[in-house]
Amino acid sequence: MIVELADTTTNEINKKIIGLREEGGALTLGRVLTLVIVPDCEETLEDAIEAATFASREHPCRVIVTLSGDRDAAQSRLDAELRVGRDAGAGEVVVLRLHGELADHAESVVLPFLLADTPVVAWWPAAAPAIPSQDPVGRLAIRRITDATSCADPLAAIQSRLPAYSPGDTDISWSRITYWRALLASAIDDPPHEPITSAVVSGLQSEPALDLLAGWLASRIDGAVTRAVGTLKVELHRGSETVTLSRPQDGRTATLSRTSRPVALVPLARRDVPECLAEELRRLDADEIYHEALSGIDKVTYR
Repeated sequence: MIVELADTTTNEINKKIIGLREEGGALTLGRVLTLVIVPDCEETLEDAIEAATFASREHPCRVIVTLSGDRDAAQSRLDAELRVGRDAGAGEVVVLRLHGELADHAESVVLPFLLADTPVVAWWPAAAPAIPSQDPVGRLAIRRITDATSCADPLAAIQSRLPAYSPGDTDISWSRITYWRALLASAIDDPPHEPITSAVVSGLQSEPALDLLAGWLASRIDGAVTRAVGTLKVELHRGSETVTLSRPQDGRTATLSRTSRPVALVPLARRDVPECLAEELRRLDADEIYHEALSGIDKVTYR
């Protein structure tokens, strides 16, 4: 069910939410967090809501979307859209469109809708503030999620995360390489137990997940790490062997090969935003490994 409220107030919206939940026979209990989404335009709105409703099935939550409308409007106005039931996953979605001067005070409009005694997570699915933790909405959250992949310059975006980092920050591109990191770590845990002397991470230039993967390796090994543009693969070199994990750019199955050993095929499809968002919501504390990967990007050689 989708209900639209034009030129309304936060009090009227809250009353309507309660009424809709009672009509549907559902209780506004059991929510584990409040997810605040800050899309940069209408074009990113629906994809962000779809990802949030998918993640809400694992993490029941209230989703609040704040979107700037007509900033030049002579009078401030608040328009709302409420979604419950099948249109909202395991929670409710509140879309707030702010017009006029109200567009500069999103945090004040969001406050009345935050669930009591539950953590707040902020997510910028496209353009993000330079320092998320100092953004007015970011100050409300204990976890702040960005997505460098959707930025005009993904490499510059992911590199800018380090000087702006604050405990609780993370990026969707970090979740995209979770399985890559697990497979690589598992491969080098097997004999021979020799240190990695160098590594090469190759793939699309516009994929910041690979820059984070290279930074993670650089923070973990005592050797040169190179980020190249080309076939999607990671090569780890050590004294007696080379470990290579590769996958077609649009493929779903990767090849894990090692010197003098049989080739293994492993499932490794590209993770989409809903799946990555759901993973990021599983932890609400500081991700120190992500921070180390950001720091490691400075040690990576680009070619």
